[in-house]
Amino acid sequence: MRHALIFAAGLGERMRPLTDHTPKPLLEAGGKPLIAWHLEKLAGAGVHYVVINTSHLAGQFPELLGDGSRWGLRIRYAYEGAVPLETGGGMLNALALLGDAPFIAVNGDIHSDVDYTRLPAEPQGLAQLVMVDNPGHHPEGDFNLDAHGVLHAEGAPRLTFSGIGVYRPGLLRGWRAAIGDTPGAQARPPRFKLAPLLRTAMGDGQVSGTHHRGSWTDVGTPARLAELDERLRRQG
Repeated sequence: MRHALIFAAGLGERMRPLTDHTPKPLLEAGGKPLIAWHLEKLAGAGVHYVVINTSHLAGQFPELLGDGSRWGLRIRYAYEGAVPLETGGGMLNALALLGDAPFIAVNGDIHSDVDYTRLPAEPQGLAQLVMVDNPGHHPEGDFNLDAHGVLHAEGAPRLTFSGIGVYRPGLLRGWRAAIGDTPGAQARPPRFKLAPLLRTAMGDGQVSGTHHRGSWTDVGTPARLAELDERLRRQG
């Protein structure tokens, strides 16, 4: 049984006032919440069990999504508290619910036409990330993807991480050494970003990647949400 994690705990500060009363992944585009697009695609890719990280207005997620049965899924919710744990801390917090097998992880506030059925059951190393062309709001990109499909923290040209990947739980084993004394490291539960762990694993050649050339939107502002909504409604 394939498992997945959806990051949905962010405060959505750049989306205010829309997120004052609605968590960003529950904002609608094309007639349905952003997170529902992911749930549909995950179910279509053979996923049966999804963990959703929550924090901001957390109670709205089970109210709207329930137990996931309408998609043929079983949904569990991993509440992070009033302060989100960031991507790394959120993934660590959810591991007890995800189990020991590799899992798909998706940012709840993106939209794409990435085919989830083509995501590998297991990454080649500790993680395999879907990369996209650099959008106008992030022209510097994140990582370099070489001709062999291996990702590097340094080097050019650089692509942007889409927020979609497949991970082994072992990526989190060295989290404390990877993040050092960054703010939140000593919190209980710890709060930290995933990027330092990925960069450490990249240094060992343990992160692979693919380049998705289709549509992808990081719904980071009300304007981008409106543009996505209009495009999806035109597509029918």
